[in-house]
Amino acid sequence: MKQIIARRRGLAALPLAGITLGSLALPAGAQTQPTKVKVFIGAMFEIGENTGDRAGEFQHWYERYWKASQPHAVKGALKPVYCNDDGVCGAVLGMGKVNSSSSMQAILLDPAYDFSQAYFVISGVAGTPPSRGTIGDVSWGSWLVDYDLGHRWAPEEGKPGEPVFMPRKGYESYRVFQLNPALVNWAVKLGSGANLQDSDSARQYRMRYPDKRAQSEPAVTVGTHMTGDTFFHGPGLSKEAQYMAKLYGADDYVITEMEAAAITLVIKRQFGTDRILSLRGAVNFDQGNPNETTLQHLDPAPGQTAGGFAETVANVEAVGSRVVDHITGNWAEWQKGVPPLPAQ
Repeated sequence: MKQIIARRRGLAALPLAGITLGSLALPAGAQTQPTKVKVFIGAMFEIGENTGDRAGEFQHWYERYWKASQPHAVKGALKPVYCNDDGVCGAVLGMGKVNSSSSMQAILLDPAYDFSQAYFVISGVAGTPPSRGTIGDVSWGSWLVDYDLGHRWAPEEGKPGEPVFMPRKGYESYRVFQLNPALVNWAVKLGSGANLQDSDSARQYRMRYPDKRAQSEPAVTVGTHMTGDTFFHGPGLSKEAQYMAKLYGADDYVITEMEAAAITLVIKRQFGTDRILSLRGAVNFDQGNPNETTLQHLDPAPGQTAGGFAETVANVEAVGSRVVDHITGNWAEWQKGVPPLPAQ
């Protein structure tokens, strides 16, 4: 069944004579106040409906927080916004930097919402290098780096073995973001207590890789999230992503995704970055195993895919909801800023 989108409607023509618009004025204080957003969760895509079928990035969040909520259409956003009575709001923003950031901008500018004290959770699935992650991992971003902003050339046009990327001057303020370390530390602490799911297919797939980290069970991790519209694959481009992270002074590259840096720039221009979290679940490796080519990795034979997608999207919500619930449940401590972590 198609969702019914709530829309504001203008006044209908008045059939009764003698009634003026002035006589319809609402009592003082009766004007609708904007929804005070405590936490906004932005997912990138959903598979089918918001509930009752195969879950994408949004469904588990929807089922936890918004099953009883009405959708609100926002002009310029890809999908409607949902809010509950606790001030938790969310929406599907769309895949890719332009798609997702334009939706975020439209939502932030909608007068129906007050984001002045909101925390933001940018949530989705992603890839990971096998040396630093595995299928089913849930990662909090400490740094966000834009993979696309710079100069690139073909390897044969440079010196053998040297990087084929050079940063472009003038992009310094919006190609790399360090997220609030205090908030990230809170997220890691709270999220690490979640029970992560795994699958037999993911376990079998991991063993195709010799890396100890790739063969490990899912865990909650932290590191640099690399944002690029290009689905880069192979050990060469993975090495380049790690080179970029280090070039910019960021932490180890652990996640490849398509939206976080762009969404963060939109939020930064209105509210700064102190209340932003990037949360990603690893559903694939960014390269094949040593026995397959990059093209074989991109086009696997039947039965040779990674598996673990359903478990990973469940893990993302299981980890992230612990942070969302802590913030809203202790709002008096969080509304003015990130409180200090309690002493160990």
